[in-house]
Amino acid sequence: MPTLTRPHPQEAHEDSPARALRVLVVEDDPAVLAATVDMLEVLGHWAAGVKSAEVARDRFIDGAFDVLLTDIGLPALSGIDLVEILQARRKLRVIFATGRPRPSQPMPGTLWLQKPFGLDELRDALQGIERGGT
Repeated sequence: MPTLTRPHPQEAHEDSPARALRVLVVEDDPAVLAATVDMLEVLGHWAAGVKSAEVARDRFIDGAFDVLLTDIGLPALSGIDLVEILQARRKLRVIFATGRPRPSQPMPGTLWLQKPFGLDELRDALQGIERGGT
């Protein structure tokens, strides 16, 4: 399955972070995937995008990513299932991006980003996950 990777941010946002994060984005909607990768770059981060949890599983294990930003409603393997598989291998920071309501007891160390979201909400979620999530 093709991936969307942009190794260098094209334009830094005025609130660029002190340290750029390496973010793996998992989203089956190509327009949302591209927009999310673009926003991450504007915020000064490096992003790679994939369209399925199966590809994400392999990329995350093989790659050196700081954050996993995933949709929940993915075909075949859900974003929640993906996170459970990856957390069994190593500790990871996760942002769930979804249009669904936030659960009453979210997974520890994760943040929920309500779709649709913009640059400010994405920046806030990344800052929150760096502070420890939840």
